[in-house]
Amino acid sequence: MLRKVLKGLGLFLLAAVVLAAIGVWRNWDLIQRVFLGGVKVYETAPPQVPANLPRPAVLVFSKTNAFRHEEAIPAAAKMFDELAKENGWGIYQTENGATFRPEILARFDTVVFSNVTGDVFTSDQRAAFKAYVENGGGYVGIHGAGDNSHKAWDWYVKSIIGTNFIGHPMDPQFQKAAMRIEDHAHPATAKLPDSLERVDEWYSFDRSPRGVPGLTVLATIDESTYKPGSFFGTELGMGKDHPIAWWRCVGKGRVFYAAGGHTAESFSDPSYRQFLNGAVSWAMKRSGGGCGTDAGEEAGEKARP
Repeated sequence: MLRKVLKGLGLFLLAAVVLAAIGVWRNWDLIQRVFLGGVKVYETAPPQVPANLPRPAVLVFSKTNAFRHEEAIPAAAKMFDELAKENGWGIYQTENGATFRPEILARFDTVVFSNVTGDVFTSDQRAAFKAYVENGGGYVGIHGAGDNSHKAWDWYVKSIIGTNFIGHPMDPQFQKAAMRIEDHAHPATAKLPDSLERVDEWYSFDRSPRGVPGLTVLATIDESTYKPGSFFGTELGMGKDHPIAWWRCVGKGRVFYAAGGHTAESFSDPSYRQFLNGAVSWAMKRSGGGCGTDAGEEAGEKARP
């Protein structure tokens, strides 16, 4: 009898091991991206960017070496194509890190990191992006562009984002919350009401970036309107000052970060489309001021023969 029980238990354990192995095999890419430090994919051959790309031009970059936002990335790509058509922008979308070369970046007025995650650049590509921003190029980061998967690049975390991601709610992950606009002077927020409700995955940070010199907070999330909870044991509540969108100057470049944008629906939401439309226009130096040359002067310079 005991022998039969042990045999049955052995078969059960073997079946459990086989099923677990199959689960790991099927989800190996996700396991690498989330739990094992990300994948290591680095392109060295750049794509062929269209020769007749009109200005102003935006480069939408959505490479992921860590967690991939499978629904948000294509939804954002569609939205940016539509915004480019509406505004007369040139646009090129890619996941090829080798696009980040000085001669290619010089053809764009701003770069959007559309849920970019992980360590995505070689050292030369990092240097090219850093020089691009510091010499007057624009940057707009969306959601995952500010998560903790970028921690290997200290300059990016400190000079571009300005704070450290610590997690997002898990129970439930997506919640309706009130986004409070505290600065209507910026093109991203000029047409938004003082408060609007949105459903998203709300990021928390180890500290408010408000104290960073030269950084201006545009919007906060009202924690009384949702449940921050905890993230693998880390309490997510930041209190009354919980910024979710801000801008700053990095050298002569304009830098804008928006923590929202996990869901595909975010990019069909009229208010969030307006928000990102204004952010890109500002980063291009086509509206608003700050960070070196103002919008009117910049447009005049580029119109000269």
